[in-house]
Order: sequence, then structure tokens, then C-alpha cells
Amino acid sequence: MARLLKPPPVAPGAAIGIVAPASPAQPERVERGLATLRDLGFAPKLAPNARQSAPLYFAGTPEQRLADLHAVFADPSTAAVMTLRGGYGSNYLLKGLDLETIAAHPKPFFAYSDLTGLQLRLLDEIGLPAFHGPMLAADFHLPNGVHLDSFRAALAGEPYAVGPAEGLRILKPGKTQSAVRGTLYGGCLSILVSLLGTPWEPCTEGTLLFLEDTAAKPHQLDRMIWQLRSARKLDGVIGIVFGEMLHCASPGAPPGLLEDAILSALDGFDGPIAIGLRSGHVSRENVTLTFGVEAELTVAAEARLNLLEPAVAR
Repeated sequence: MARLLKPPPVAPGAAIGIVAPASPAQPERVERGLATLRDLGFAPKLAPNARQSAPLYFAGTPEQRLADLHAVFADPSTAAVMTLRGGYGSNYLLKGLDLETIAAHPKPFFAYSDLTGLQLRLLDEIGLPAFHGPMLAADFHLPNGVHLDSFRAALAGEPYAVGPAEGLRILKPGKTQSAVRGTLYGGCLSILVSLLGTPWEPCTEGTLLFLEDTAAKPHQLDRMIWQLRSARKLDGVIGIVFGEMLHCASPGAPPGLLEDAILSALDGFDGPIAIGLRSGHVSRENVTLTFGVEAELTVAAEARLNLLEPAVAR
């Protein structure tokens, strides 16, 4: 992982550039999301191709989506970048990323889901922290879609922590049950697995690894974790935090099957394991996590994740 390239903090009232690097969003969700950001005091600016809805299931051609992404980063009037939604298609942008342009204009980049690959390439190669947090038409269109405390703290560079109130609970303490520290890293599990064998494999060694997904059955999660282990991507991982794992259940299966499958797949892993943190695909109040910063995971009386440094240059 490259040395962190921290962007400037984002003040209330700042402009946020909105892009669609993957799939299109429903127009009514876009409008509600824009209204919510404005109500919070920000000035959202839609990129020229953000409303594209073709070809296929993409929000424009790869060239259009890349052009928007580069232009929003280079735009001196915007202080942050946010995606409309995930879906599928940002993998086609990985090869064409203009790292020099983005590195010359670092900004908080809010995304998750399909955008995990883009965020991690920018983190691994130029050190841009990944703001794994709410997206305009996936979260801001909902009345309770965003965890505002972590969103604002991440933008301002203020210290914050998440715990049981954000859904986090202990799944398995480590061998010593003491707090562990490492670089917070991760994203959508299925996207991490899809990067294996490509030039953009995730750099997980020495990390506190955050993994989340949606609508994956327990046996599918087992297979993806097995694949990460077999690719040695869990070697050197200090601790693991799972997300809410929304809709990750098998019809008619015992209610504990998901957690049992995770523990079985991670049998022999020495570090602490926590689960339930509402970041990414969630039922409500999407928590912002900043990948690339030092963090501490505590699993004593309760699970708690402390972000020990700001992701912006204060």
C-alpha cells in the first residue's frame, strides 16, 4: 500500500461532485438524494454523464464514466466525490484510471459495493483513503439511510468510533482477547474475490479487514472466504470485521447458519472476529469507514472499532 495521500477536509457547504461509474440509478432516488445533501448544507453537482442509462446495465460507456470521474476530481470547485450507486461496471474503469490526475487533486471518494475495486486501486497505488460510505441514490434518498455522525466526522477529520449502537458485536475473540491495531482495509467481499488473479489484487497483509456483502447465501460466503484464504489474502490479517451481511441467509435454514458458516470458514484464524457493523449494504444508517487509516478493534466486554487517525489532512 502506498503512503497515505490525505485530501483536505471538507467544510459544511462544500460542493460534492456526483458520478456514476457503474450502473444507473432511478431518477426519483437521484432527486431525493440531491435534496437530502442540499438540506445537509452541501452543494451536489451532477457530472455530465451521471444520468446515462445505457448501454446494457451501465451508466454510460467506459469512456464517458472515466471522463466524468477524472473531471470531478480535477474540478477545483468540488471538495469531495460521491457515486450515485454501485450495481456493476466499474471494473471496466480500472485499467484506464488516470492516477496522476487523481493524485494531483486528492478528494474524499464515497462509494462501496461494485466500487470497491476502484477505491482499493486508488488506495493501494496512490494512497488515497477510501471512504467506504453512503452513496447518493443508494442511501441519501432514504429518510434514515445515512449515519450522519460518522459521515461528518470523516469529512472533518474528527476522531470517532463505532460499536454496538452501529450493530457491531463479537463473533469470536482472538487468542489473547486484547485490542489489536492495524490498517483498516476491505470492502465488498464478492468484489475483493473478483480481483484475485488480476493486476489489482487487494493488499491485505497487516490489516484490520472489513468484509461485507448482500444477498449471498452462507455457503457462498464460505466459498469466498475459502478463496481468500487459499489465495493467502488472510495471511498477516490482524482481525476481521464483518458488515451487517444484509439478506445473507438461506430460506428455511437455521438462524445461526450464517455465523456458523463464517466461523467454520475461518477455523484456525487467530485474530478477533466481529460482525454486524452497518457499513456498505445495510438496512439503515450507513456508517462511513475510512480505509487506509490506523484503527483498533476491541473485543472485550463489547466489540468496538476505533479509527485512530483522520483520513483527511487537518
